Amino acid sequence: MSENKSVANKKLIFPHTYAFLFSILLVAWIATYFITPGEFQRETNKETGQTTVIEGTYRIIDSNPTHLFEVFKTIPLGMENAANIIFYIFIVGGVFGIIRATGVIEAAIDQLMVRMEGRERLLVPGFMFLFSIGGFSFGMAEETIIFVPIGIAVARAAGFDAVTGTAMVTLGAASGFIGGMLNPFTIGVAQEIAEVPLFSGFAFRLSVYVVILLFAMWYVARYAFKVKEKPSHSVIFDIEKKSANSTSIPPISDRHYLVISVVGTGLVINIYGVMKWEWFLTELTASFIIMGVAAGVVGRLSFYKTFDSFVEGAKAMTFGALMVGFARAIVIVLEEGHIIDTLIYSVAHLIEGLPQTYTAICMFLAQSFLNFFIPAGPAQAATTMPVMVPVSDLTGVSRQVAVLAFQYGDAITNSIIPTSSVLMGYLAVAGIPYERWVRFVWKLILGWMVIAVVALIIAVLIGLR
Repeated sequence: MSENKSVANKKLIFPHTYAFLFSILLVAWIATYFITPGEFQRETNKETGQTTVIEGTYRIIDSNPTHLFEVFKTIPLGMENAANIIFYIFIVGGVFGIIRATGVIEAAIDQLMVRMEGRERLLVPGFMFLFSIGGFSFGMAEETIIFVPIGIAVARAAGFDAVTGTAMVTLGAASGFIGGMLNPFTIGVAQEIAEVPLFSGFAFRLSVYVVILLFAMWYVARYAFKVKEKPSHSVIFDIEKKSANSTSIPPISDRHYLVISVVGTGLVINIYGVMKWEWFLTELTASFIIMGVAAGVVGRLSFYKTFDSFVEGAKAMTFGALMVGFARAIVIVLEEGHIIDTLIYSVAHLIEGLPQTYTAICMFLAQSFLNFFIPAGPAQAATTMPVMVPVSDLTGVSRQVAVLAFQYGDAITNSIIPTSSVLMGYLAVAGIPYERWVRFVWKLILGWMVIAVVALIIAVLIGLR
């Protein structure tokens, strides 16, 4: 009896993301001994700089399996090959560490509360819009965890519950993350690998972002006011009865307005630089450094505090940044074993003859499935885009649509999969059991997936490039 009880009490343990990536690396190495090697001919477009697979040129070549020691060498090689992306992630994370240290985000929330006093119906959309900006501009994800207690405090003060407070922060950021118009960690990485202009397709992504955000606002507000009207409708009603509101929120000041001005100006310059001056990762990284130092100065941080906050922000990015190098190592093994083109040929052959809209949807579903195992966006981009880009070339689906399929597949399920460290982190802070959160959020995730499928179909039909 006690033995059965102990078995029943055992929790399902998911593998560490790095362990999973290392396992894939070993599987890729073993595959070089069994999969027939082959290669396509490629050509480079002199005008766009894109390297594309030439259809009909696939041929079988001599076997060249990778030796075991070479497998371990691919990890530092992967870090070296992806160094520009890895350090971009570190530096952007560091800059936003400085911005957070000025207290501007908490102060902006306080100002939002003041303006919405007596207008609770605007509270949910106001909060979600504010955090969505962080989601689409700098990929706000881990950062939401520190704001969840504030969101809960605000929600309970308005008569809502902790689920509403958590959703206002995290699902707001998630809506922006799905839109991803300026997200350097997902769109930036994927578009670089796909060799399409950085942050291109902005207008289309903006349109989809608006739909995604409005649907999320309606969904969360509908739940919130059901709870306000009848508290027993809360999915955590029993937990709410034991909870108290104790989180204080700091007021906004002139220095916070100056920080907001610096960050806003910096983001506008980055957008203009990408569109008009052909800026890429190096220029954007330099611009972010200037933005961070300027934010520290106007935010009245000491030089020590500025750079200490930079280091703290960069440290928070370590988990996701180094994954890019691990993921790149997998691609190196496949390339050196000459089996990556065989995989591309097989996938393209499998979906050959399907309408392009179906191909785009299949890409989205494949990315959504892989997100369960590789929930870090940069790592997933580095792992899958080297395969998806040639497949898109061979099937006639534009590379921009392939990036979209990755973007939606990576972002949407982050708010429900148990392998997401961000999700499990903010649920722990909020004191919300995972299964209760799933009861609340699953219909929203389903709605977002439907919107993504429709968006992909439209993108194919209008020839988005």
